[in-house]
Parts: sequence; structure tokens; C-alpha cells
Amino acid sequence: MVSESLDGLAARLAGASGFIFDMDGTLVLGDSASSGYRPLPGAEVLLEELTARGIPFRIFTNGSAIAPAQYAYNLRVAGLKVPDSAVMTPTTAAAYWFSERGIRKVRALGRSESFVPLRAAGIEVVENAAPSCAVEAVYVAYHRAFTFDDLEAVLADLEDGAQLTTASNVPFFASEGGRKIGTSFAINAAITAMTGIEPVILGKPSLAALHCARSLMGLPTDATHKLIVVGDDPGLEMRMARAASAASIGVTTGLSDATDFGAHADEQADFVVRSLDELCVRLGERIDAV
Repeated sequence: MVSESLDGLAARLAGASGFIFDMDGTLVLGDSASSGYRPLPGAEVLLEELTARGIPFRIFTNGSAIAPAQYAYNLRVAGLKVPDSAVMTPTTAAAYWFSERGIRKVRALGRSESFVPLRAAGIEVVENAAPSCAVEAVYVAYHRAFTFDDLEAVLADLEDGAQLTTASNVPFFASEGGRKIGTSFAINAAITAMTGIEPVILGKPSLAALHCARSLMGLPTDATHKLIVVGDDPGLEMRMARAASAASIGVTTGLSDATDFGAHADEQADFVVRSLDELCVRLGERIDAV
């Protein structure tokens, strides 16, 4: 069962240091290419209210098809007033993770335009099956054009000691027409089947991803437990929040219904709302109280 009633939500909001929002199924729904978004109820009002109140937030999509700035542009086209800096992807978190470990050369599987955060961090990117040597890590992102040449290049890198990482390892994500396939999951499965190596997940639900979001909001480490994570996937947002002892809010506008958010202890939501409209009401109670 969900651990707290909605009566306590306003109080939790009152102490929030910042918010991390999922995108698809939480703020918007979009097609399989993550374009043509439709805002979900309450999304526009909620983000505008947080901005007006100076409460920091990050929109964290687990999609890795395009650059964060392009996702932000698409959200603005849909009517959400968000700056480029408000959006992050698993590749944003990957750049943070690689940089912390001194990894400077990465084979990245996916679209060239999605690797902007890696290059901005000074990381040399070897794209897909391009020939190279001394690759320190392999990064599997959204890649519908995956080929056997790509697979062979990855296997050679792993044999030479490169570390296997991935943007995401979930089979599906929410869209307007129903669930869509997460391509990195299928690619990871092929690589693991052939090598026995499990990828390090750098997007949600990893703690590294949450701490990257916190850092980008300018919040100190001791503010982590005051973060509020909002999303539609218990296995991603709720799991990430619980691992960090942050608060979690599940929404039923995407992949999951209310019962899903209480099915497993490590994926349990602190609160569940039908839509962000309901969260707007509770946020109003929080504002009236301060």
C-alpha cells in the first residue's frame, strides 16, 4: 500500500528543496520519436507556479534520442514554459558519471545529436561502429538503427576492458498511442547474452542520476532527502527516490495505476495522485501555509 495519505502531502511539499519530474507519462505524452507532445493536466500550471516561487526543478526524461535542449524546445512548443537548462537526459547523468571517474573516451550507441552533454563535458565520443581503440566505456542510448557492426565494435571494446553502461534498461515507456519499446533494453539484452556483462545504468533509477539532478539544481548533498521525485513508473522514479530517501509522488497518467505504486516495497510511492492537477491543489495549500 502507499505509505502516506494525501493529507500529509502539503506538509511534505512545505519542506521541499527541489523537484525532479519525469517527462513522458507525467508532464506530457508524445509519440515514439518523443515529439508532438501533449501536456497532461496540471503540468503547465505546476511548472509556472514552481518557477514563480523560485523552487528549483529538473525535468528528467529517460529518453536519450535527442539533446536536452531539443527536448526543452519540444516542451515549449507544447506550451510548457521551461528553459533548456531545466531538462536533463540520461546522457546528462552519464557525462557527470564519466567525468567523476576520469573516463575521457566513450563509444556511444545512438544518435549523434543526443551526445551533446558528453562532448560538452570534454569526453571524446566514438559513435556507433566507428573504428577506434582505447575506448574506456561503452554507452548504450536510444538507437533504433542498431546493427551487427555496432555489436561487433562493442564486443571488441568490452574484450579490451571497456566498461558497459547504458542510458536506460526498461523495456517500455509511455506515449500517446500506448507503450513504446525502449531500444536500449533490447540492445543491452543482446550484449549481456553474448558477454555475461550487465550494464551500469546511468539514467533512472540510478542514484548517480538523482545526484546529478540535485547538483544541477545547485543543491547540497544534505538537501537530497528533501527532494520530491514525481513520475509514472514505480521501477524508475519511485525506486530512485526510495534509494535516496527522497519523497516520491506517483501519477496515474502514464504507465501505472494506483495499485502499481504499492506493489513492491522498494518501488512504493509516498503519495499517489491521479494527475498533476491534484498536486497543484496541494502545492497551493503549501504556499498558503508559508
